[in-house]
Amino acid sequence: MKNLIKLTALVLLVTACDDVLSPATENIRGLDAMYKEPGYAQGILANAYILLPYSASPTTDVATDDAVSNNIDNAFLRMASGSWSANDDPTSQWQGRKNAIQYLNLFLANADQVAWSNDKTIRMLFNDRLKGEAYGLRALQMYHLLVAHGGWTQDGQLLGVPIVNEPETPTSNFNKPRNTFQECIDQILSDAEQALELLPLDYKKFSQSDIPERYKSIEGITATQYERVNGEHMRGRISGRIVEAIRAQAALLAASPAYRAGTNITWAAAANYAAQVLNRIGGVSGLASNGGTWYTKDSGIEQLASGQTPSEILWRSDVAQSLDLERDNYPPSLFGNGRVNPSQNLVDAFPMANGYPITHASSGYNLNSPYNNRDPRLAKYIVVNESQQGPGTDVIVTGTYGTNNDAINREKGFSTRTGYYLRKLLRSDVNPNPAFNTTQKHYTARIRYTEIFLAYAEAANEAWGPTGTGPNSYAAYDVIRAIRQRAGITGGDAYLESVKNDQEQMRQLIRNERRLELCFENHRFRDIRRWQVGISQLNETARGVEISKSGNTLNYAPVNVETRNYQPHMYHGPIPYGEINKWSLLQQNAGW
Repeated sequence: MKNLIKLTALVLLVTACDDVLSPATENIRGLDAMYKEPGYAQGILANAYILLPYSASPTTDVATDDAVSNNIDNAFLRMASGSWSANDDPTSQWQGRKNAIQYLNLFLANADQVAWSNDKTIRMLFNDRLKGEAYGLRALQMYHLLVAHGGWTQDGQLLGVPIVNEPETPTSNFNKPRNTFQECIDQILSDAEQALELLPLDYKKFSQSDIPERYKSIEGITATQYERVNGEHMRGRISGRIVEAIRAQAALLAASPAYRAGTNITWAAAANYAAQVLNRIGGVSGLASNGGTWYTKDSGIEQLASGQTPSEILWRSDVAQSLDLERDNYPPSLFGNGRVNPSQNLVDAFPMANGYPITHASSGYNLNSPYNNRDPRLAKYIVVNESQQGPGTDVIVTGTYGTNNDAINREKGFSTRTGYYLRKLLRSDVNPNPAFNTTQKHYTARIRYTEIFLAYAEAANEAWGPTGTGPNSYAAYDVIRAIRQRAGITGGDAYLESVKNDQEQMRQLIRNERRLELCFENHRFRDIRRWQVGISQLNETARGVEISKSGNTLNYAPVNVETRNYQPHMYHGPIPYGEINKWSLLQQNAGW
């Protein structure tokens, strides 16, 4: 009887569903659906925004001389300690950037056929702007591919990645050789130029006189029409101003010591690309007064309208309520995990308040009170022993005499390993205490004007010397003076004045200012490699300090915390091992 019931049920099931043994029709729409559905078309472009290569956390800094992580499973800790390989590469951008470029190529190949509007003029304006976004985003994605994977091969070629400007299909030839680094730079510059022709400089309110020249010849086009497509409601998308900054970043990379022998980008060109961005804000006079603390409550973050940027920020992510950074990096007593521990190396890089390096005879540095009279940025960016952090008046004791897990090496995986905790990027009004879980507004600064100022200073110093201006109205010296004045350097900055006629000393000062201003923003790892510093500097041991107490006297003992194990070929990252195995025409960078 049981077998009869089973058989009957099976017969009914098979006969009732005549396609039960055939695959069901999948709910996958073809690309041609985008032609009549602009929302679908924009969704393809949106994927390239979703795949933007920016991080809110200081991930790569712990692989440099600036910091360590107290998480022994951290991928960058392992990398810096000797495990970096072509099949274990936490810096890889290969898949994410190539995925984004595929979406962008799909969009560009089909955008002209999309019915963006029934109005002919509006349709043209939408098509132009969105294609401009795609070109700009493709330049950005290629730039980050070059940062991670461009390099010299065993036979002495400086190569980039395969350039792909058409959407790939299952029948495409994927076995392509890498283009030269120069060809990839040329592609970035070409995409940037096309983007600049199509994009507004900024998304804003427009008057009739603001309409770009290329549209003024079109009879009847109005500011209202142009603003409908390019108005303030589009803020946050890539704009002409942002594309100019990406072009400046790419030019600086190409002109840098690790690449310049294989490109035709000069220091002068890199400086002028940066100057084009800076001149739009008045040059050195446009340096934001609170730009060094753009992430704090008093920076204006609370008042930002949708897509609006403060004067320091050229491009940012959306603002979001969170406490993730604070939970990760506050000391244990404040319910944090203390993840990123600034190094003594970085602490020592901050000068005195008078501008002199702590090693200089005129600095006034005192080994027995090492945090007194220092550059104010030190206290703003790093939690030192017996300083305050968090929403209350909590004093953080990192010395060995501390009574809780804030003390150095007190509890593995939570306590600091260096004697310091992170302050930069964190808001003091966040409270990760589970009883409160107080969140506050945060955003990722994708590109800051200070970065472009420092790019200009670096390139201008190399091109024209510390006080040379080239075709511009300001020199590297002027930029560094303004940045250090903003930081709070006092006494007329006698040290800067003493080096302003020495290109090598100015080079070292510019590099140090870049280190301080951009610390914990994922620049240091790429900077020290594109500068091709000596291998001993690349492998500089991350140091800390153990502070003990005898009566009322504090004793400071330097300690080695973490050794680095980089090899000479690691100035350039690898092509992923799996890609080399799949495609015979892909050449690996030397040493990998």
